[in-house]
Amino acid sequence: MSDLIDAIAKLHRDHRIPHIIVTSVRFEPNSPVISVVGSSSRTDGSPRLFKVDVPALDCFFSGTGDMFAALTVVRLREAVSEKELLRTTSWRSPDGVDALDLPLARATEKVLGSMHKILEKTKLARDLEVEKMSGPQGALEKDSEKRLHLKKTKAAEVRLVRNLPDLIEPDVRFRAQALSKTME
Repeated sequence: MSDLIDAIAKLHRDHRIPHIIVTSVRFEPNSPVISVVGSSSRTDGSPRLFKVDVPALDCFFSGTGDMFAALTVVRLREAVSEKELLRTTSWRSPDGVDALDLPLARATEKVLGSMHKILEKTKLARDLEVEKMSGPQGALEKDSEKRLHLKKTKAAEVRLVRNLPDLIEPDVRFRAQALSKTME
């Protein structure tokens, strides 16, 4: 973890990147938890680090990075607006704001609330679809490997439109936790 924290600090300090989010972090191999680590810098470039842990889902989903990025832009703007920071340079919070109170931390919690709920529902629908594919006399096993992969991929397409309420009103189940610059 210290390498990640050092990299975030370097991006803030040397490259003056005000807001950073690193997704899909696993601190232990085969961990059942995926973390998102974020930070918004202070005016001196020092980081205000936080992480949000979410249970990993045993399924591959295509497009989740794009979904995360799009939702983060919307939710960050919303959180910045609530804190009346839209007219500040880089939407940077005052230096005294704690990592857990940063608009980026609040936005990340909402984004992960929406995404996790939608991906859980997508996985349930995918599992039902794959079960139906098996059909009579093991039809799924008779399919070519390529066709089988395509069917499973199609079944795992993220179901955004069907879950619009989860985008609009996210269930914030996962909360940011502060990270120390020296945490190992």
